[in-house]
Amino acid sequence: MPALPLDEAGKYVAGAYVVFLTLILIYVAIIGAKVARIEREVSELLDMTEGDPLQREPEEVGQSPTVQESRDGEQSTQRAGLEAPPR
Repeated sequence: MPALPLDEAGKYVAGAYVVFLTLILIYVAIIGAKVARIEREVSELLDMTEGDPLQREPEEVGQSPTVQESRDGEQSTQRAGLEAPPR
């Protein structure tokens, strides 16, 4: 004999399906929001890379990385004009 008669167990099965579908919808909404945010950020980055770099603000252009050799012979890539952190 089952723990619950089948006529009473139907309510719990339906409730479990409702909870499961609700969790799936919440998951899809979270992932959709994340994809939309990433898509927006990528389009902003593309907008920043298009056009003439001379017309951009200096902080938007950034500085190109340079390779510097440290005292002990190791090479490190750093932003031009910035000093290496102390070791």
